[in-house]
Amino acid sequence: MDKPGDAAPVVVHPDDLPVFCPNPAMPLWSSHPRVFLDVGKTGSVRCPYCGTEYRLEGGARAGHA
Repeated sequence: MDKPGDAAPVVVHPDDLPVFCPNPAMPLWSSHPRVFLDVGKTGSVRCPYCGTEYRLEGGARAGHA
């Protein structure tokens, strides 16, 4: 069985910020505490709970430290 971290990355758009996991598309059975993720710094980040990867369309954003 595939785990969320084994799946293709979830592509998010700048309008979707801030990014949080679990995201609304995830099934209720796979829930964990909500965590906000800073995808703007590097353009990609993994959830520390489930390993789901989130990628920002267009990559890292200038001005994020």
